[in-house]
Amino acid sequence: MPAVTVEDLLALPRVAEPPADAVERPVRSVTTAPQGFEGEGFPVRRAFAGVDLAELDPFIHLDQMGEVEYAPGEPKGTPWHPHRGFETVTYMIDGTFEHQDSNGGGGVITNGDTQWMTAGGGILHIEKPPEALVVSGGLFHGFQLWVNLPARDKMMAPRYQDVRGRNVTLLTSSDGGALLRLIAGEIDGHAGPGVTHTPITMIHATVQPGARA
Repeated sequence: MPAVTVEDLLALPRVAEPPADAVERPVRSVTTAPQGFEGEGFPVRRAFAGVDLAELDPFIHLDQMGEVEYAPGEPKGTPWHPHRGFETVTYMIDGTFEHQDSNGGGGVITNGDTQWMTAGGGILHIEKPPEALVVSGGLFHGFQLWVNLPARDKMMAPRYQDVRGRNVTLLTSSDGGALLRLIAGEIDGHAGPGVTHTPITMIHATVQPGARA
């Protein structure tokens, strides 16, 4: 269950309906995400597996991590590994993850938090569950998105952003039936706290039955 919720959606600013002449983008293809394992063996679904990279840009990769209920001793992470030329965006819906990188960035993210790591010219990092979670077990569910950097920024200095769930911009749909958690980018004049090099908008939406976003 996402940690960032509100009791009264109607108290939030509403996003306007798209204009009448707005053109919907057609669906290019539908793919089924295969299951696999990442790092030391935590389960993932690879959303973009088999999709031509030319169809994805500026995105490179998207993993759904879990959803899994770990028994005591089961939680796993990734060992130290390198990245270069893009950004990794890790969003936790449930559970806790620790991050540390060779640029001095890092911290602990938990329910509704985002870590936004710009690899730039090159960085090493490690992601792991905290020791307390390894001992106790528990729910683990999140996403990791890889965002390509523009050519001019490929070799920029690495950077780490810690976007707390309590700091995201909360909005609702025009019908008042969807909670929109604006993490980065802009929608209808509202901005999220995350800073992006590639112009994207990142939203976690919860749509109630019968509502529309």
